[in-house]
Amino acid sequence: MSSSAPIAHGLNLAQQEAVNYLHGPCLVLAGAGSGKTRVITHKIGRLIQAGLRPEQIAAITFTNKAAAEMRERAKGLIGKPAGGVLICTFHALGVRMLRQDGQVLGLKPQFSILDSDDVTSILKDAGGSTDVATARQWQWTISAWKSAGLNAAQAEAQASGDEERLIARVMGHYEERLAAYQSVDFDDLISLPLKLLREHEAVRGKWQDALGHVLVDEYQDTNATQYEMLKLLVGPRGRFTAVGDDDQSIYGWRGATLDNLKKLPQDYPTLKIVKLEQNYRSTSAILRAANNVIGPNPKLFPKTLFSELGEGEPVRVVDCDSEEHEAERTVARILSLRAEGELKATGSQHKEWKDFCVLYRANHMAKPFEKAFRRANIPYKVSGGQSFFDRAEIKDLCSWMVLMVNNDNNAAFIRTIKTPKRGIGHTTLAALTGFADTAKLSLFESLFSHSLGSALPAKAVGSLQEFGRYVNDLEYRARRTVGAEDARAFLTEWLKEIDYEKHLYDGEDSEKVAAARWSNVMDFCDWMAQRCGGQIEDIAGATLHKESKTLLEVVQTIALLSTIQSSEGDQDVVTLSTLHASKGLEWPHVVLAGVNEGLLPFKLDDDDGTNTENIALRLQEERRLMYVGITRAQRTLAVNWLRKRKKGREMIAGTPSRFIAEMALDAATIKQDPREKLKALRAEFARKAAAGVAAAAASDAAFGGR
Repeated sequence: MSSSAPIAHGLNLAQQEAVNYLHGPCLVLAGAGSGKTRVITHKIGRLIQAGLRPEQIAAITFTNKAAAEMRERAKGLIGKPAGGVLICTFHALGVRMLRQDGQVLGLKPQFSILDSDDVTSILKDAGGSTDVATARQWQWTISAWKSAGLNAAQAEAQASGDEERLIARVMGHYEERLAAYQSVDFDDLISLPLKLLREHEAVRGKWQDALGHVLVDEYQDTNATQYEMLKLLVGPRGRFTAVGDDDQSIYGWRGATLDNLKKLPQDYPTLKIVKLEQNYRSTSAILRAANNVIGPNPKLFPKTLFSELGEGEPVRVVDCDSEEHEAERTVARILSLRAEGELKATGSQHKEWKDFCVLYRANHMAKPFEKAFRRANIPYKVSGGQSFFDRAEIKDLCSWMVLMVNNDNNAAFIRTIKTPKRGIGHTTLAALTGFADTAKLSLFESLFSHSLGSALPAKAVGSLQEFGRYVNDLEYRARRTVGAEDARAFLTEWLKEIDYEKHLYDGEDSEKVAAARWSNVMDFCDWMAQRCGGQIEDIAGATLHKESKTLLEVVQTIALLSTIQSSEGDQDVVTLSTLHASKGLEWPHVVLAGVNEGLLPFKLDDDDGTNTENIALRLQEERRLMYVGITRAQRTLAVNWLRKRKKGREMIAGTPSRFIAEMALDAATIKQDPREKLKALRAEFARKAAAGVAAAAASDAAFGGR
């Protein structure tokens, strides 16, 4: 990219204004479909054009997928310099900061990142409980406190009752264990970097000097600690661009707060505000429904989306007798729209399966659609299903690798020593845990303590130390394993050594299930080997690595990854997805399912009448969720509601959501039975076919008469 290249070429005036404002705080209010990613990538190019080095620019997103897409688009616009820009999630940035500077907090660079199951296990131990549900509740509460920037002492000081005081004390024990295990949880990846920046001036100065401009995507989804982290990263100069939309804030349940949008003009009086109101995604009919739905919500920064894509098809409301009937009508709608495209017989009108999406409030609502799609032979995928890394066999292997990198990780130690079984039972592990607690050592360190023999029988000590020596040997070999070919050989040999394939088959009644799990293991090993060979982008660590790496280096990134990139490419299937998981995505044809009171909006009853303010806030977020659903649609939108729906084991009367009325649709045009439309289209197909046959017969007769 030359310094004179017109970086803002092709942008509308509002987008150009956002891209060209470089020297102070800027808030870009980006309505749905208004080209926010385009603005961010063009602004990265403009900052480089203005003299910033790529490594002085950070662009922070909320998902690895969004970071990967932004990185790809920046590369397409800017070329090679985009590789130097730090494009990552908040959590990946936190990892980078802690790996570089965490020593001042007592963290070694090879600290471990715990997953949800590890956290639950440690909390059960910290709170002296065997109940998973109780530990999960503690986990939610502690996570909320960390998101609000509270440590255990602060949480206990503001606890509102005995239950919260108990959880705060558990949090204290939990924090002690994390420090001892040299481990962090996902909340720590924000709270600990914040502590670094707040309490260590040299570290704060280093990062403020390193970053000349910070861009934050989906700013409305930030929580209190992420906002504080941003402020300390940019310092008094305030060179940042926050891109967000208060109308799309749908993650209040996990700590996101609109207060961060309110605070910006107060904390930065010179804040430049740019509104992106032109929508490039949806037709006017769809946008009108969206604007009408979001209208009753109070506005921080009023805006109205508009489109130049034409009026388009009216939004349809489809009333259904039950969940099964709804699924049948949705099948009919999809088939009729596809048939309509085939009837018009033009390439631009042809509709693929991947053009369609069904959105619903909760995961359990997918089941009737799955059954109906299978009956109709409609290919589909369920978005937001189980992560590859959440599968038990993959977590088993990851725990071994985490233990290689961080011997002090007790959660990984416990899982590893029991998988596969090696004759070390619960009694031995309980005694080892007691010894480690008394000696204030990690479980792994305890294996080689001179006094371990006083707590355990000699045979048990021998078995434990043999395990410890094997892990050390693996770490030694992994550190010296470089490149794809060597990594594949190492992993294959290791699986044979621990006899993991036999462990899988012995643990499953179904040989087919065991074979599928072993296939997952092979995929995982192949993926690890490719990363060692530099063939895959390191989306967790926020940088692009093309050189070969050691197996140990690759292992350090595992805990942040949520998915293995599919090698199948873009599948031609209908998408079934929750509304929350659909954020940031779009489809030509969308069906909103189960738009009933009690589902969307979700149950809002205030049983004792004392929390009306909280109910009002929840209703506002539910309305934003409906708005997000509507604005996923590009060309057509159907909104379904149920006359009767299941609640537990019984059927209850259904009421259409208040949001349907708020869309203010034209009653004369919105009602349509897709089954009738499909019948009409089939009749039209038959008529055309018959006409074609008649014409062919006439032609044959004419030819024969010559």
